[in-house]
Amino acid sequence: MRPHPPNPRPSGPRPSRPPRPWGRGGAAAQAVLAAVLLAGCSGAAQHASSPPDGDREGSPAAGHQAGQAAPADPAAVGADELGAVPVLMYHQIVAEPQSVYDRTPRDFRAELERLAREGYVPVTARQFTAGKIDIPAGAHPVVLTFDDSTGSQLALDAAGRPAPGSAVGILLDVAEKHPSFRPVATFFVNGDPFRDSGGRRTLKWLADHGFEIGNHTLRHTTLGTVGDAEVQEAIARNQQAITEAVPGASVVSLALPNGSLPRTPQLAAKGVSGGVRYQHRGVYLVGSNPAPSPFSAAFDPRAVPRIRSQAATGPDAQFTSTAWLDKLRDGTVGRYTSDGDPEKISFPEERAAEVSPSHRKAARSY
Repeated sequence: MRPHPPNPRPSGPRPSRPPRPWGRGGAAAQAVLAAVLLAGCSGAAQHASSPPDGDREGSPAAGHQAGQAAPADPAAVGADELGAVPVLMYHQIVAEPQSVYDRTPRDFRAELERLAREGYVPVTARQFTAGKIDIPAGAHPVVLTFDDSTGSQLALDAAGRPAPGSAVGILLDVAEKHPSFRPVATFFVNGDPFRDSGGRRTLKWLADHGFEIGNHTLRHTTLGTVGDAEVQEAIARNQQAITEAVPGASVVSLALPNGSLPRTPQLAAKGVSGGVRYQHRGVYLVGSNPAPSPFSAAFDPRAVPRIRSQAATGPDAQFTSTAWLDKLRDGTVGRYTSDGDPEKISFPEERAAEVSPSHRKAARSY
């Protein structure tokens, strides 16, 4: 599969800088976060052991498990559920990178370890665009996305286990060492994914283990260069291939090859070809900045920006994952911090005007 060419300009709006990174909890919120994550490890493990990525609709509470501890005081954990969310984009995980889109297994592991240490909890693209972010109080969501379905991302041995050096193998290993870092991600696949003709074995494994399967067109078609009929065919044929490999699969997320929107933009979200209808709840760009919260008025599910995983060197160094994670950590960009209550959307009162009208009933300022 072809890697995406370098993107010279950031895609999508940059999130505005909030007044402070930890809301009203101050530095003490970090200590609260550590305690909450330790207390919530068993709950996170339950999330990881069963597929968390179904088609449950409704309020942000979908998927919340009975018997969990009472929600924390939003101020005590510095909750800010209007903060920015890193949606990280990966391609090949190889020992000898051939472009800025490739990462070595060592660098990939180091980035996951960093995310775990800094209190991030993975959610899928489906969960993110739907606002189903059910993570411990004080934690931060991160969306791990993989494009092009390369063999370096997932390879199964004869016993059906992921290769230890593959992206999935590394993710599972990091999650085992950090129980609150649940191993979920979204794989935007093309035809014959993961070097598996038809993809039946690998795609079924992903679906069975709680990962999301998203659309990346059948042959990595740059959608802005073809007509409307070809756009719909490229998307619909890939959806059909996915659902034939995994009967019952629901494909609701699309990553645009090369970040290219169709000339008729709405066809990225909805269309039909050959009797196959598709409808995506989230359309993901190549992008280079954190995404707005799904509860923010600035959020557009039809154009979700992503961040290329890369060291803070090389082309567009200021827009790499390393650079943005530094800014999210030091408060240059305020990050989404959970209140631990999926029924509510908590944030400092000075951000009240930023809430999307569709989420105001669940809003709780402090």
